[in-house]
Amino acid sequence: MLEKQHIAIYTTASLPWMTGTAVNPLFRAAYLAKNGDKEVTLVIPWLSLNDQELVYPNNITFNSPSDQEKYIRQWLGERIDFTPRFKICFYPGKFSKEMRSILPVGDITECISDEEADVAVLEEPEHLTWYHHGRKWKSKFRQVVGVVHTNYLEYVKREKNSLVAYLLKYANCWVTYIYCDKNIRLSGATQLLPRSVVCNVHGVNPKFLEIGRETAGLQHDGNCVFSKGAYYIGKMVWSKGYRELLKLLHKHQKKLVGLQVDLYGTGEDSAEVTKAAEKLNLVVRVYPGRDHADPIFRNYKVFLNPSTTDVVCTTTAEALAMGKIVICADHPSNDFFSSSSPTVASLITATSLRA
Repeated sequence: MLEKQHIAIYTTASLPWMTGTAVNPLFRAAYLAKNGDKEVTLVIPWLSLNDQELVYPNNITFNSPSDQEKYIRQWLGERIDFTPRFKICFYPGKFSKEMRSILPVGDITECISDEEADVAVLEEPEHLTWYHHGRKWKSKFRQVVGVVHTNYLEYVKREKNSLVAYLLKYANCWVTYIYCDKNIRLSGATQLLPRSVVCNVHGVNPKFLEIGRETAGLQHDGNCVFSKGAYYIGKMVWSKGYRELLKLLHKHQKKLVGLQVDLYGTGEDSAEVTKAAEKLNLVVRVYPGRDHADPIFRNYKVFLNPSTTDVVCTTTAEALAMGKIVICADHPSNDFFSSSSPTVASLITATSLRA
């Protein structure tokens, strides 16, 4: 009998932080483990209580890794129709307020034994290796694949720091060349890296497709499905496009009389976004972040996505799956949606969000 291949998926975030690098690797682990022909381990950061309070929404905190693992498995179990058998392992992490992200502490390759070190999937390989000072990933694992989620150069450029952007560009190339055998860029919005290909390896939760089928059935029967206007859901930081969206709404507010826009998100800039929204003559309401599958979103007709820092926006894919019209930026991060199959393309209205 052949020995099962071991796959370790390392990522830079974990639930309840509703970010792409917490959600997508979790589903990747579940579906890789679905058939039982592979041994899969999801390796995620464990934060101190103080950092948890900074990062996790709705005052959710955990006293132990086992408590957090229980929360994660329960969340996953409510969204898939099978019980995946994969392990969850925690590495020590530290939240950086300056970088607004979680950084690994110590040599996190030690989370996996040498006997099980077949394949490592590094979700955000540059992020995981900027400060890596342990064993070389390619020495530890037989194959190392990086999945590039984040357009870090765009974030730095928004801070108007050209020197840091220049250094970061070469640092990213350097660490991914040293540590990865192959790099998968989710879209052309990411930095060109050594040994890389562009391929969207993310899917969409079947729950959103189910919502879309239910919506289509109700529409077919003549029911009024969409009773609300437009909404946006995303981490509430200015770099996610909130500034651009509010500027556009302000510029065209006379033409948009009667339009109601609801913004959902939790983040460091929530108070400032709320204050800016209150200055508009339009009805723009700001709410804390919610799970996109929450029934509250089903009656919205239009999903707005002004962000140009995403690589492939998970919430855009989810909105399309639910049968909504999507208005997004004319940007490489959205090429996958605008060039998809006719069935998907018929759901999307792509317009330029340039002010």
